[in-house]
Amino acid sequence: MLVDCEKCEVRNVGCADCVISFMLTDPVAAVEISDGERRALDVLAEGGMLPPLRLTISDERAS
Repeated sequence: MLVDCEKCEVRNVGCADCVISFMLTDPVAAVEISDGERRALDVLAEGGMLPPLRLTISDERAS
């Protein structure tokens, strides 16, 4: 999974409560997350240990 904050619909709105902002001090570049890493982040978020991934990309921003 490619997390590209530049394409996120909730950029600057949901960043404060997004795991990418939690993990990186300056999430400017895209970040590649494997399926296993994504599952691990989901489990940690469900347990309240990390904020969830807030990435939302519209079809027009995806291209």
